[in-house]
Amino acid sequence: MSDSTHPALHENICEYKEDLLVPIQEDRLRSVVVEMARSCWEEATIDHVGAALIPSKDEIIKILEILQDVLFPGYFGRQELDHSTLDYHLGHEVVMLFELLSAQMSKSIRHECRRTDSLCVQCVNMGREEGLIFLEKLPNLRRILARDVRAHYDGDPAAKSLDEIVFSYPGLHAIFVYRVAHELFLRNIPLMPRIMTEHAHSRTGIDIHPGARIGSDFFIDHGTGVVIGETTDIGNRVRIYQGVTLGALSVPRGSEGGDTLRGKKRHPTIEDDVTIYAQATILGGKTVIGARCVIGGNVWLTSSVPPDTTVLIETPRHVFKGERYE
Repeated sequence: MSDSTHPALHENICEYKEDLLVPIQEDRLRSVVVEMARSCWEEATIDHVGAALIPSKDEIIKILEILQDVLFPGYFGRQELDHSTLDYHLGHEVVMLFELLSAQMSKSIRHECRRTDSLCVQCVNMGREEGLIFLEKLPNLRRILARDVRAHYDGDPAAKSLDEIVFSYPGLHAIFVYRVAHELFLRNIPLMPRIMTEHAHSRTGIDIHPGARIGSDFFIDHGTGVVIGETTDIGNRVRIYQGVTLGALSVPRGSEGGDTLRGKKRHPTIEDDVTIYAQATILGGKTVIGARCVIGGNVWLTSSVPPDTTVLIETPRHVFKGERYE
């Protein structure tokens, strides 16, 4: 057996190479760390070093989970509830919710104060007050969501029960999160509303901006790919199907493009009792879809439609190819 194939000699060579590699690897790793730290001083890069605490995404998701239990008691948290234990259960959940919610609100408010160079010494007190204001809205939120559940049941013949909708329908989950986030948006709570709706977006494929204004009895069927922009206005008893976009016209290019439109009406208005079928796209802040309209699948609209109108695209001509058609 030659020396080059001797097992003991091979092990010694490996150990020798590893002894040489370790310092080289450490130097290269150290260089990566130094360059990464140096990049945090560059204005063109983004970091959150040395700034005020930001709200915790994990805690906000936990808040949504507790809210789901509070707004739909008996479904998601403790399920073995009766009216004799309901007060105790809700009391425990609401107290825990208040502590979590007010803490994340305080962080959000503090972060916004630092971001805008405003002097604020009342962030904790403001967070607790805003937490109480939000919790006081929960009874009415329950009533609104109950109407959304029934709208899903009335609009979907495949639904076997209200329970099935609450447990499993992605459209209802996205609407639940939106309605919670919208209340925070109306109170100008920073960061939290968008974190909530983007979490729902990642779970359901339904993207509803918390700033949109949506009436009662709202139904989203299937839901995947639905986009509802910030300044969208939606009336009562509206039905939307998968892939619908209620969006804005193109934003001007350049660094100032978004700023020229920020805060302005950019998304359409959908009046009462409108049905919008799959893959329809409706764009523009001046676009109004009148009451009781039906917008067919794959329709593209950038102009208004008067009430009681049905909008369809022409039936495409199918071309069949193959031996049996020749």
